[in-house]
This record gives sequence, C-alpha cells and structure tokens, in this order.
Amino acid sequence: MEAIVAVYEDWGIGAKGTQPVVIPEDRKRFQKLTEGAAIIVGRKTLEDFPGGKPLPNRKNYVLSRQDIEIEGAVVCHSVEETLEAVKDEPRVFVVGGESVFNEFIQYCDRIHITRIYTKPHSDTFFKNLDEDFNWSCEEFSDPMYHEGIKYRFCEYEIYDITKNIKKF
Repeated sequence: MEAIVAVYEDWGIGAKGTQPVVIPEDRKRFQKLTEGAAIIVGRKTLEDFPGGKPLPNRKNYVLSRQDIEIEGAVVCHSVEETLEAVKDEPRVFVVGGESVFNEFIQYCDRIHITRIYTKPHSDTFFKNLDEDFNWSCEEFSDPMYHEGIKYRFCEYEIYDITKNIKKF
C-alpha cells in the first residue's frame, strides 16, 4: 500500500476542507500515479474532489462512519472492512484526509510526498516523516517553482536496515 500527499513546511495538508496552496504539477503527478489504481479516501476529502464525486479511472474506496451509498465507489465503515475490500487490488493509494492517513499509514511501505515550501494556515496535518526513524526519504526531485513557491517531489520508504548490511 502507498500514500500520496502534498504537505507544507509544517506538514500541514489543509484548512477548512481544502488545500490552501495548489501546485498544478502536484495534481498532474497525483493523476499519473493513481490512475488505474485503487484509492482509499475519507468521505470529507471526497467532498473536496471535483464535483464531490469519486475520481474516474480509479477504484474508489470511501471510508465513512455514515450508512451511505456513493455512486461509483465502494463505501467501507472501518479500517478492517477497507483492508478486506482492497486485499486483491494490485496497487492501492491512501489519498486522505488526515484521519484516513493516520489510520492507514501503518500499512504503507511507500509515501509519495510533494513538499511545498510555504506555511499557510492549516488545521489538518500529516505525520512528520522526517521525525520518524521508520521512514527514509529515498528519492527527491530538484526544486521546482510555481508562482514563486518552491516545491519538490519526495519518495519516502519504510527504512530497511538490511539495505545497509553487507552480506558475507
């Protein structure tokens, strides 16, 4: 399982249900990486999608405590139910929001992060992976700019100590 998220300098991810700063290249990257895959999304985050509808060309799994039906999506009511529902999917992305990331990060082995070097007001946050020794930034792009705001793409992976042990 993988996650994909855009974070600000303070690891904020949004305010009042939206992203305060949007980078078009981040949206394109999201589309490219998740197209054809399954995504796990919270109901509130789904409401922030275009038209408040599931994303096309993906299998949408929506986590909600409410007893609802969403056309074009599989609604799950718990982490366990969601894990069971996606178990046969070849590629699964956790796409938010905050509580969904918190529930599913333990099942992820790779996280695609867009680091946006600005600090707008945020009321939702992603776990600071730089402070967690279990995660390591394995790849990152050169800095890029959009309307004067610096950003870069980073690939975090679960730290594997065996990578650094020589085999005799």
